[in-house]
Amino acid sequence: MQRAPLILIIALLLPMGAVAERAPSSFSIARSLLAASSSSGNAYTAGASVVITAPVAGDLSAFGGTIVTAARVSGDELLLAGSVSSRAPVSGDLRVAGGSVRIEEPVSGDLVAFGLSVYDSGRAQGSVFIIAVNATLANGAAGPVTIYGNNISLAGDFMGNVDIVASGRVTLSASTTIVGKLSYEAPEPAAIPASATIIGGVEYTNASYLPDVGTSRILALVSVGFFIFVRILGALILAGLLSGLFPRLAEAITARAYMKRPRSILLTTLLGFAMLVATPILFVMLLLTFVGIGLALLLLIAYALLTLLALLYAGILLGGILARRYARRETILWHDGVLGMLALSFITLVPFIGLLIVFLLTAFSAGALLTIFFNFAFPREERTSELL
Repeated sequence: MQRAPLILIIALLLPMGAVAERAPSSFSIARSLLAASSSSGNAYTAGASVVITAPVAGDLSAFGGTIVTAARVSGDELLLAGSVSSRAPVSGDLRVAGGSVRIEEPVSGDLVAFGLSVYDSGRAQGSVFIIAVNATLANGAAGPVTIYGNNISLAGDFMGNVDIVASGRVTLSASTTIVGKLSYEAPEPAAIPASATIIGGVEYTNASYLPDVGTSRILALVSVGFFIFVRILGALILAGLLSGLFPRLAEAITARAYMKRPRSILLTTLLGFAMLVATPILFVMLLLTFVGIGLALLLLIAYALLTLLALLYAGILLGGILARRYARRETILWHDGVLGMLALSFITLVPFIGLLIVFLLTAFSAGALLTIFFNFAFPREERTSELL
Protein backbone atom coordinates (compact mmCIF):
# COMPACT_ATOMS: atom_id res chain seq x y z
CA MET A 1 0.00 0.00 0.00
CA GLN A 2 3.07 2.24 0.33
CA ARG A 3 3.44 2.19 -3.46
CA ALA A 4 0.05 3.81 -3.96
CA PRO A 5 1.31 7.14 -5.42
CA LEU A 6 3.46 5.26 -7.97
CA ILE A 7 0.54 3.03 -8.92
CA LEU A 8 -1.67 6.08 -9.38
CA ILE A 9 0.82 7.86 -11.64
CA ILE A 10 1.24 4.75 -13.78
CA ALA A 11 -2.50 4.30 -13.96
CA LEU A 12 -3.06 7.89 -15.07
CA LEU A 13 -0.29 7.81 -17.65
CA LEU A 14 -1.30 4.54 -19.31
CA PRO A 15 -2.40 5.36 -22.87
CA MET A 16 -5.99 4.20 -23.14
CA GLY A 17 -5.91 4.37 -26.87
CA ALA A 18 -3.11 1.79 -27.00
CA VAL A 19 -5.49 -1.02 -26.08
CA ALA A 20 -8.52 0.25 -27.90
CA GLU A 21 -9.48 -0.73 -31.39
CA ARG A 22 -8.44 1.68 -34.07
CA ALA A 23 -11.24 4.09 -34.93
CA PRO A 24 -11.53 7.64 -36.29
CA SER A 25 -10.55 10.13 -33.62
CA SER A 26 -11.72 13.69 -33.07
CA PHE A 27 -9.67 16.53 -31.61
CA SER A 28 -11.18 19.70 -30.12
CA ILE A 29 -9.44 22.62 -28.45
CA ALA A 30 -11.13 25.85 -27.43
CA ARG A 31 -11.34 28.26 -24.53
CA SER A 32 -14.97 27.27 -23.90
CA LEU A 33 -15.83 23.95 -25.54
CA LEU A 34 -19.29 22.39 -25.89
CA ALA A 35 -19.14 18.98 -27.58
CA ALA A 36 -22.69 18.46 -28.83
CA SER A 37 -21.96 16.07 -31.71
CA SER A 38 -21.30 12.40 -31.12
CA SER A 39 -17.91 10.85 -31.89
CA SER A 40 -17.62 7.49 -33.68
CA GLY A 41 -14.13 6.90 -32.27
CA ASN A 42 -11.88 8.32 -29.62
CA ALA A 43 -12.39 11.94 -28.58
CA TYR A 44 -9.66 14.29 -27.34
CA THR A 45 -10.75 17.67 -25.95
CA ALA A 46 -9.06 20.53 -24.11
CA GLY A 47 -10.22 23.91 -22.93
CA ALA A 48 -10.77 26.18 -19.96
CA SER A 49 -14.34 24.91 -19.80
CA VAL A 50 -15.29 21.58 -21.43
CA VAL A 51 -18.83 20.19 -21.56
CA ILE A 52 -19.55 16.83 -23.26
CA THR A 53 -23.23 16.44 -24.20
CA ALA A 54 -22.95 13.89 -27.03
CA PRO A 55 -22.11 10.17 -26.76
CA VAL A 56 -18.55 8.99 -27.43
CA ALA A 57 -18.20 5.60 -29.11
CA GLY A 58 -14.55 5.19 -28.12
CA ASP A 59 -12.33 6.60 -25.39
CA LEU A 60 -12.59 10.13 -24.06
CA SER A 61 -9.59 12.19 -22.96
CA ALA A 62 -10.38 15.67 -21.67
CA PHE A 63 -8.12 18.34 -20.15
CA GLY A 64 -9.25 21.71 -18.84
CA GLY A 65 -10.14 23.98 -15.98
CA THR A 66 -13.67 22.62 -15.63
CA ILE A 67 -14.96 19.40 -17.20
CA VAL A 68 -18.55 18.14 -17.27
CA THR A 69 -19.46 14.88 -19.02
CA ALA A 70 -23.22 14.52 -19.59
CA ALA A 71 -23.23 11.75 -22.24
CA ARG A 72 -22.31 8.08 -22.20
CA VAL A 73 -18.76 7.08 -23.04
CA SER A 74 -18.48 3.60 -24.54
CA GLY A 75 -14.76 3.29 -23.86
CA ASP A 76 -12.47 4.57 -21.13
CA GLU A 77 -12.34 8.09 -19.71
CA LEU A 78 -9.30 10.15 -18.76
CA LEU A 79 -10.25 13.49 -17.18
CA LEU A 80 -7.73 16.02 -15.84
CA ALA A 81 -9.06 19.36 -14.59
CA GLY A 82 -9.47 21.65 -11.64
CA SER A 83 -13.10 20.63 -11.30
CA VAL A 84 -14.52 17.39 -12.76
CA SER A 85 -18.15 16.28 -12.84
CA SER A 86 -19.00 12.93 -14.42
CA ARG A 87 -22.78 12.84 -14.93
CA ALA A 88 -23.06 10.01 -17.46
CA PRO A 89 -22.28 6.27 -17.42
CA VAL A 90 -18.81 5.06 -18.41
CA SER A 91 -18.63 1.66 -20.09
CA GLY A 92 -14.88 1.28 -19.50
CA ASP A 93 -12.46 2.52 -16.89
CA LEU A 94 -12.50 6.01 -15.41
CA ARG A 95 -9.25 7.77 -14.51
CA VAL A 96 -9.71 11.24 -13.12
CA ALA A 97 -7.57 13.85 -11.37
CA GLY A 98 -8.72 17.24 -10.18
CA GLY A 99 -9.23 19.57 -7.28
CA SER A 100 -12.90 18.68 -6.96
CA VAL A 101 -14.09 15.35 -8.41
CA ARG A 102 -17.74 14.28 -8.48
CA ILE A 103 -18.91 11.00 -10.07
CA GLU A 104 -22.68 10.54 -10.25
CA GLU A 105 -23.24 7.66 -12.72
CA PRO A 106 -22.01 4.04 -12.84
CA VAL A 107 -18.55 3.06 -14.03
CA SER A 108 -18.47 -0.38 -15.63
CA GLY A 109 -14.71 -0.78 -15.23
CA ASP A 110 -12.15 0.37 -12.69
CA LEU A 111 -12.12 3.77 -11.01
CA VAL A 112 -8.90 5.65 -10.26
CA ALA A 113 -9.37 9.12 -8.76
CA PHE A 114 -7.01 11.70 -7.35
CA GLY A 115 -8.10 15.05 -5.93
CA LEU A 116 -8.61 17.30 -2.96
CA SER A 117 -12.23 16.22 -2.73
CA VAL A 118 -13.60 13.04 -4.35
CA TYR A 119 -17.30 12.13 -4.20
CA ASP A 120 -18.52 8.94 -5.90
CA SER A 121 -22.16 7.90 -5.99
CA GLY A 122 -22.00 6.00 -9.29
CA ARG A 123 -20.86 2.60 -7.92
CA ALA A 124 -17.92 1.28 -9.91
CA GLN A 125 -18.15 -2.35 -11.07
CA GLY A 126 -14.41 -2.87 -10.99
CA SER A 127 -11.76 -1.95 -8.44
CA VAL A 128 -11.63 1.50 -6.84
CA PHE A 129 -8.43 3.36 -6.04
CA ILE A 130 -8.70 6.87 -4.55
CA ILE A 131 -6.22 9.36 -3.12
CA ALA A 132 -7.90 12.46 -1.75
CA VAL A 133 -8.01 14.81 1.20
CA ASN A 134 -11.70 14.10 1.64
CA ALA A 135 -13.16 11.00 -0.03
CA THR A 136 -16.76 9.80 -0.04
CA LEU A 137 -18.15 6.60 -1.57
CA ALA A 138 -21.92 7.08 -1.30
CA ASN A 139 -23.17 4.03 -3.21
CA GLY A 140 -20.63 1.33 -2.44
CA ALA A 141 -18.57 -0.59 -5.02
CA ALA A 142 -18.68 -3.99 -6.68
CA GLY A 143 -14.91 -4.59 -6.53
CA PRO A 144 -12.10 -4.07 -4.01
CA VAL A 145 -11.62 -0.57 -2.66
CA THR A 146 -8.39 1.17 -1.68
CA ILE A 147 -8.48 4.72 -0.31
CA TYR A 148 -5.75 7.03 0.96
CA GLY A 149 -6.94 10.27 2.48
CA ASN A 150 -7.73 12.43 5.46
CA ASN A 151 -11.45 12.13 6.17
CA ILE A 152 -13.14 9.15 4.51
CA SER A 153 -16.86 8.30 4.43
CA LEU A 154 -18.42 5.04 3.23
CA ALA A 155 -22.03 4.22 2.42
CA GLY A 156 -23.82 1.53 0.39
CA ASP A 157 -22.93 -2.07 -0.40
CA PHE A 158 -19.30 -3.11 -0.90
CA MET A 159 -18.83 -6.56 -2.42
CA GLY A 160 -15.05 -6.79 -1.95
CA ASN A 161 -12.40 -5.87 0.58
CA VAL A 162 -12.01 -2.26 1.71
CA ASP A 163 -8.51 -1.00 2.57
CA ILE A 164 -8.16 2.49 4.04
CA VAL A 165 -5.26 4.63 5.21
CA ALA A 166 -6.56 7.81 6.83
CA SER A 167 -4.90 10.65 8.72
CA GLY A 168 -8.29 11.87 9.95
CA ARG A 169 -11.63 10.15 10.56
CA VAL A 170 -13.21 7.09 8.98
CA THR A 171 -17.01 7.06 9.00
CA LEU A 172 -19.54 4.44 7.90
CA SER A 173 -23.14 5.44 7.25
CA ALA A 174 -26.10 3.52 8.62
CA SER A 175 -26.92 0.23 6.87
CA THR A 176 -23.53 0.07 5.15
CA THR A 177 -22.65 -3.48 4.08
CA ILE A 178 -19.14 -4.78 3.44
CA VAL A 179 -19.02 -8.36 2.22
CA GLY A 180 -15.25 -8.50 2.39
CA LYS A 181 -12.86 -7.33 5.08
CA LEU A 182 -12.52 -3.78 6.34
CA SER A 183 -8.85 -2.94 7.01
CA TYR A 184 -8.01 0.59 8.00
CA GLU A 185 -5.27 2.69 9.58
CA ALA A 186 -6.35 5.83 11.38
CA PRO A 187 -5.53 7.87 14.50
CA GLU A 188 -8.82 6.74 16.10
CA PRO A 189 -11.35 3.93 15.58
CA ALA A 190 -13.91 4.41 12.83
CA ALA A 191 -17.44 5.50 13.56
CA ILE A 192 -19.31 2.26 12.73
CA PRO A 193 -23.07 2.33 13.44
CA ALA A 194 -24.85 -0.72 14.82
CA SER A 195 -26.84 -1.12 11.60
CA ALA A 196 -23.66 -1.57 9.51
CA THR A 197 -22.73 -5.12 8.47
CA ILE A 198 -19.13 -6.22 7.91
CA ILE A 199 -19.04 -9.90 6.98
CA GLY A 200 -15.28 -10.27 6.51
CA GLY A 201 -14.42 -8.66 9.83
CA VAL A 202 -12.61 -5.49 10.84
CA GLU A 203 -8.86 -4.98 11.18
CA TYR A 204 -7.88 -1.69 12.79
CA THR A 205 -4.34 -0.32 13.07
CA ASN A 206 -3.76 2.67 15.28
CA ALA A 207 -1.63 5.10 13.30
CA SER A 208 -0.97 8.35 15.11
CA TYR A 209 0.61 10.89 12.79
CA LEU A 210 1.58 13.22 15.65
CA PRO A 211 5.18 12.87 16.85
CA ASP A 212 5.78 11.55 20.34
CA VAL A 213 7.72 13.42 23.03
CA GLY A 214 11.10 12.05 21.94
CA THR A 215 10.51 12.85 18.29
CA SER A 216 9.23 16.33 19.18
CA ARG A 217 12.42 17.05 21.10
CA ILE A 218 14.56 15.85 18.22
CA LEU A 219 12.60 17.99 15.76
CA ALA A 220 12.90 21.00 18.07
CA LEU A 221 16.67 20.53 18.37
CA VAL A 222 17.02 20.10 14.61
CA SER A 223 14.95 23.25 14.01
CA VAL A 224 16.99 25.29 16.47
CA GLY A 225 20.23 23.94 15.03
CA PHE A 226 19.12 24.76 11.49
CA PHE A 227 18.11 28.29 12.55
CA ILE A 228 21.48 28.87 14.23
CA PHE A 229 23.32 27.50 11.19
CA VAL A 230 21.41 29.77 8.80
CA ARG A 231 21.95 32.77 11.08
CA ILE A 232 25.69 32.15 11.35
CA LEU A 233 25.99 31.52 7.61
CA GLY A 234 24.16 34.76 6.80
CA ALA A 235 26.38 36.69 9.23
CA LEU A 236 29.52 35.20 7.68
CA ILE A 237 28.40 36.18 4.17
CA LEU A 238 27.50 39.75 5.21
CA ALA A 239 30.75 40.18 7.15
CA GLY A 240 32.77 38.95 4.18
CA LEU A 241 30.94 41.31 1.82
CA LEU A 242 31.34 44.36 4.08
CA SER A 243 35.02 43.76 4.74
CA GLY A 244 35.64 43.06 1.05
CA LEU A 245 33.65 46.00 -0.34
CA PHE A 246 34.61 48.61 2.31
CA PRO A 247 38.09 47.63 3.52
CA ARG A 248 39.03 51.21 4.52
CA LEU A 249 36.05 51.45 6.87
CA ALA A 250 36.98 48.12 8.47
CA GLU A 251 40.60 49.23 8.82
CA ALA A 252 39.53 52.54 10.38
CA ILE A 253 37.41 50.76 13.02
CA THR A 254 40.22 48.31 13.76
CA ALA A 255 42.74 51.14 14.02
CA ARG A 256 40.61 52.80 16.71
CA ALA A 257 40.94 49.66 18.81
CA TYR A 258 44.74 50.11 18.69
CA MET A 259 44.70 53.65 20.04
CA LYS A 260 47.46 54.25 22.56
CA ARG A 261 45.11 56.13 24.88
CA PRO A 262 42.70 53.78 26.72
CA ARG A 263 40.55 56.84 27.37
CA SER A 264 39.66 57.08 23.66
CA ILE A 265 38.70 53.39 23.51
CA LEU A 266 36.54 53.82 26.62
CA LEU A 267 34.81 56.93 25.24
CA THR A 268 34.10 55.18 21.92
CA THR A 269 32.58 52.21 23.79
CA LEU A 270 30.47 54.49 25.99
CA LEU A 271 29.23 56.34 22.92
CA GLY A 272 28.11 53.07 21.35
CA PHE A 273 26.57 51.93 24.65
CA ALA A 274 24.60 55.18 24.87
CA MET A 275 23.36 54.72 21.33
CA LEU A 276 22.26 51.12 21.93
CA VAL A 277 20.49 51.89 25.22
CA ALA A 278 19.25 55.47 24.93
CA THR A 279 17.83 55.32 21.40
CA PRO A 280 14.94 52.92 22.29
CA ILE A 281 13.99 55.23 25.20
CA LEU A 282 13.97 58.23 22.86
CA PHE A 283 11.91 56.21 20.36
CA VAL A 284 9.22 55.50 22.99
CA MET A 285 9.13 59.16 24.07
CA LEU A 286 8.64 60.30 20.48
CA LEU A 287 5.80 57.84 20.00
CA LEU A 288 3.89 59.54 22.82
CA THR A 289 3.56 62.71 20.72
CA PHE A 290 1.58 62.92 17.51
CA VAL A 291 4.18 65.10 15.81
CA GLY A 292 7.03 62.76 16.71
CA ILE A 293 5.55 59.55 15.21
CA GLY A 294 7.14 60.09 11.80
CA LEU A 295 10.47 61.01 13.36
CA ALA A 296 10.23 57.94 15.61
CA LEU A 297 9.79 55.66 12.60
CA LEU A 298 12.82 57.15 10.89
CA LEU A 299 14.78 56.82 14.11
CA LEU A 300 13.73 53.18 14.41
CA ILE A 301 14.95 52.41 10.88
CA ALA A 302 18.27 54.15 11.48
CA TYR A 303 18.67 52.39 14.84
CA ALA A 304 17.99 48.94 13.38
CA LEU A 305 20.42 49.54 10.51
CA LEU A 306 23.17 50.90 12.76
CA THR A 307 22.74 48.05 15.26
CA LEU A 308 23.02 45.47 12.49
CA LEU A 309 26.14 47.16 11.13
CA ALA A 310 27.62 47.37 14.59
CA LEU A 311 27.10 43.65 15.19
CA LEU A 312 28.63 42.77 11.82
CA TYR A 313 31.57 45.09 12.31
CA ALA A 314 32.12 43.59 15.76
CA GLY A 315 33.01 40.37 13.97
CA ILE A 316 35.07 42.24 11.39
CA LEU A 317 36.84 44.07 14.23
CA LEU A 318 37.72 40.76 15.83
CA GLY A 319 39.01 39.48 12.48
CA GLY A 320 41.08 42.64 12.02
CA ILE A 321 42.62 42.25 15.46
CA LEU A 322 43.54 38.64 14.66
CA ALA A 323 45.01 39.72 11.32
CA ARG A 324 47.16 42.42 12.98
CA ARG A 325 48.34 40.19 15.76
CA TYR A 326 49.06 36.95 13.94
CA ALA A 327 49.34 37.86 10.22
CA ARG A 328 51.24 41.08 10.98
CA ARG A 329 49.31 43.16 8.44
CA GLU A 330 47.02 46.16 8.73
CA THR A 331 45.14 45.49 5.51
CA ILE A 332 41.83 43.72 6.14
CA LEU A 333 40.69 41.19 3.56
CA TRP A 334 37.27 39.64 3.12
CA HIS A 335 38.28 36.35 4.74
CA ASP A 336 39.37 38.28 7.86
CA GLY A 337 35.76 39.40 8.26
CA VAL A 338 34.50 35.85 7.79
CA LEU A 339 37.02 34.46 10.28
CA GLY A 340 36.22 37.15 12.84
CA MET A 341 32.47 36.62 12.55
CA LEU A 342 32.95 32.87 12.92
CA ALA A 343 35.01 33.43 16.07
CA LEU A 344 32.39 35.85 17.37
CA SER A 345 29.68 33.24 16.79
CA PHE A 346 31.60 30.72 18.91
CA ILE A 347 32.16 33.33 21.62
CA THR A 348 28.42 33.89 21.77
CA LEU A 349 27.92 30.28 22.83
CA VAL A 350 29.90 30.86 26.05
CA PRO A 351 27.39 31.60 28.86
CA PHE A 352 27.41 35.13 30.33
CA ILE A 353 31.05 36.00 29.54
CA GLY A 354 30.57 35.37 25.80
CA LEU A 355 27.53 37.64 25.63
CA LEU A 356 29.36 40.34 27.60
CA ILE A 357 32.32 40.24 25.18
CA VAL A 358 30.02 40.41 22.16
CA PHE A 359 28.13 43.35 23.67
CA LEU A 360 31.33 45.28 24.38
CA LEU A 361 32.65 44.68 20.86
CA THR A 362 29.29 45.72 19.41
CA ALA A 363 29.17 48.85 21.55
CA PHE A 364 32.72 49.79 20.48
CA SER A 365 31.83 49.19 16.81
CA ALA A 366 28.67 51.28 17.15
CA GLY A 367 30.63 54.13 18.72
CA ALA A 368 33.30 53.93 16.03
CA LEU A 369 30.68 53.92 13.27
CA LEU A 370 28.91 56.93 14.78
CA THR A 371 32.21 58.83 14.97
CA ILE A 372 33.16 57.98 11.38
CA PHE A 373 29.69 58.85 10.04
CA PHE A 374 29.74 62.15 11.95
CA ASN A 375 33.14 63.03 10.54
CA PHE A 376 31.87 62.10 7.08
CA ALA A 377 28.80 64.35 7.44
CA PHE A 378 30.83 67.18 8.97
CA PRO A 379 34.32 66.64 7.53
CA ARG A 380 37.31 68.26 9.11
CA GLU A 381 39.88 66.38 7.06
CA GLU A 382 39.92 65.60 3.36
CA ARG A 383 40.77 61.92 4.00
CA THR A 384 37.57 61.29 6.01
CA SER A 385 35.49 60.57 2.91
CA GLU A 386 37.94 57.89 1.83
CA LEU A 387 36.86 55.68 4.71
CA LEU A 388 33.51 55.08 3.06
